Amino acid sequence: MSDHGSQKTLVVPVFIPNQGCPYRCVYCDQETIASQAAGTIGAQTVRSVLDQAIRSPRFNPGSGAEVAFYGGTFTRLPKVRMQELLEAVAPYLDLGMVHSIRLSTRPDAVDPEVLRFLKSHHVKTVELGAQSLDDEVLTSSRRGHSAGDTCASVQLLREHGFRVGLQLMPGLPGDSAAKFLTTVNRVLELQPDMVRLYPTVVIEGTDLAQWYRRGLYEPWGLDEALEVCTESVLRLESRGIPVIRIGLMSSPSLRAAGQILAGPWHDAFGHDVRSRVYHRRIEPLLNTPAEAKHICIRVHPREIPLLRGYRNGGIRAVEKKTGALVESVVPDSSLAPGRIRVDSA
Repeated sequence: MSDHGSQKTLVVPVFIPNQGCPYRCVYCDQETIASQAAGTIGAQTVRSVLDQAIRSPRFNPGSGAEVAFYGGTFTRLPKVRMQELLEAVAPYLDLGMVHSIRLSTRPDAVDPEVLRFLKSHHVKTVELGAQSLDDEVLTSSRRGHSAGDTCASVQLLREHGFRVGLQLMPGLPGDSAAKFLTTVNRVLELQPDMVRLYPTVVIEGTDLAQWYRRGLYEPWGLDEALEVCTESVLRLESRGIPVIRIGLMSSPSLRAAGQILAGPWHDAFGHDVRSRVYHRRIEPLLNTPAEAKHICIRVHPREIPLLRGYRNGGIRAVEKKTGALVESVVPDSSLAPGRIRVDSA
């Protein structure tokens, strides 16, 4: 249910694939990403999703559960449809089963009138599909909005008291590592409450797939995407902006043979980035005992997966950096998170 790994807030997603979207962006296939066919989503669907979530043994009404409308441009839906979906949540809010609503939309699809409407229906968080803050990249991707639209919308949302999220897509047509990190630096100036990073992959059936086949688009490699996302997370979180999602969520249709044609995709992309971030942060602590050829690393138990990394890639990185073999990784609850101790083995 939760899409960002939080133990405190449970997010119940309701997908509205491409509904309200005025364009089909070159990379987009929301039906495949969400494993949900296109079609009108109404109040009954919302109630069904919420009832199923409430029956889950993981559900805790005291967790501050949040209903999230994803996958479309919510604020471009007809007002009667927005009202239908939001009012379907109202009884669950009244009973205290859920506590708020979040939704995603385009940067050019918010205005004072629609924000007042959302506010009156218990929406607290709005995520903007900004994707990039480089106008050339946005034009190449046929987004239909500008970086300026994103900046103006963030300010407008702040003025109306909403929490603001930005969704970014490194590796779009015309993008580069340098351009994307410039986007990240501009995001730092906007100070959103949260960010998601979705590296661009080529999905069958999209315009991007046709461009890829014709040699008009070259996707980023996995290593480049991992490095850029690692640096992005470090910059954002050092300024107090949490990155709540890294990489597309896996779904049965997305994982079907032939659906992802190219690009930096693997199931553990987010974990790999988190491990790399962790290693960058503990690097100053990797002081090996003099002449040690074999070492033992003590670490807080919760951080062992981050230290080890994807397929023990983190261990290999430590060995390369220190010149010593890691004989063992020992859980040590006396160590604070983010701290390690290196001993001779």
